Amino acid sequence: MVMGPDDKICYHSFAVTQHVLSGNPTTSAVMFATGVIGNLLALVFLAMRCKRQSLSLFYVLVTALLMKDLLGTLSVSPLVLTSYATNTTLKGMKNGEQLCTYFGFSMTFLSLATLGTVCAMAQERYLAIGHPYFHERHLNNRCGYFTIPVIYLCCIIFCVTPFVGFGSYVQYCPGTWCFLDMNPKDLRGKVYAGLYATITLVMISGTVLCNISVIYHLVKMRQRRRARGQGSRQKRFYQRSLSLTEEVEHLLLLSFITVVFCICSFPLVLRVYFNLTTRAEEKHYADLAALRMLSFNSIIDPWVFIIFNPSVLRFFWRQLRRPRALQPSEIKACPIQPKLVNSSSSTMETANMNADLRHDP
Repeated sequence: MVMGPDDKICYHSFAVTQHVLSGNPTTSAVMFATGVIGNLLALVFLAMRCKRQSLSLFYVLVTALLMKDLLGTLSVSPLVLTSYATNTTLKGMKNGEQLCTYFGFSMTFLSLATLGTVCAMAQERYLAIGHPYFHERHLNNRCGYFTIPVIYLCCIIFCVTPFVGFGSYVQYCPGTWCFLDMNPKDLRGKVYAGLYATITLVMISGTVLCNISVIYHLVKMRQRRRARGQGSRQKRFYQRSLSLTEEVEHLLLLSFITVVFCICSFPLVLRVYFNLTTRAEEKHYADLAALRMLSFNSIIDPWVFIIFNPSVLRFFWRQLRRPRALQPSEIKACPIQPKLVNSSSSTMETANMNADLRHDP
């Protein structure tokens, strides 16, 4: 990517500009609408599920994640849209320094809180599937009401340290974003940025390892159930089908959560480590690209839960398995009358069922 003239103007992170230098307000508006609609729809799905049965610990964490994403989108995106609408940067607005600090604090808190919540969800699934006895005895939905405040409190403590001089929040091009300084010059700033990247990397690694372990345990469960082979042939077929459906639902959901999690978070970690370990010319636009990738996490998360919701998956599966209606041309080309086909098919099915019953142990 070639640095343009606008990038050179705000080449230094601490540069203060009065007007938005570049960017497309339509993109920010679409991101804002997509995030709000997705989180609201996902919360509606969870509310419908709560009416049918009480929420488990996993879905308590999911609810907290979606509500945090929704409140986070509502708290920072209007500032971006206002900045574009008035053609004024955050620091160029009235009380600009406070607005930039608020924006940077919110973005840092939301990113860490998202990482912490998703990591807690992965650990809960690992304990539920890998250690079900421990999970059944010691974990319930009340644990979520304790875990979420602890995660938020730890994130707040980390995010307020720039207020006492350990790290800093700076404005990024085109003037509509503020975040922690990912290319600091002083030692405290470097330690703070490195600590943020390390915490993020640890939570990403923990989430990936837990999800890989869950996938492994699900595969082993399927193998054990297939090897068990008890009951009638029809019963065994039903159990295998039900087991396979549940396993596929878990595998799809966990796999896509992990992929989105890594794609959105890992570029920011790489940028921070790259800035800390090299003395190359500062590339502010590359830091901004990584920051934008991080912001997509809260937008994509609810849609992942909506699309891979078990009820939605079952609906699409039923649509795919629905028999296709014959076209008129296909009916005319068929040399056998439909009644004869149905009669012979029923006879063959009855014969096969009787043969299965005779040979069934």
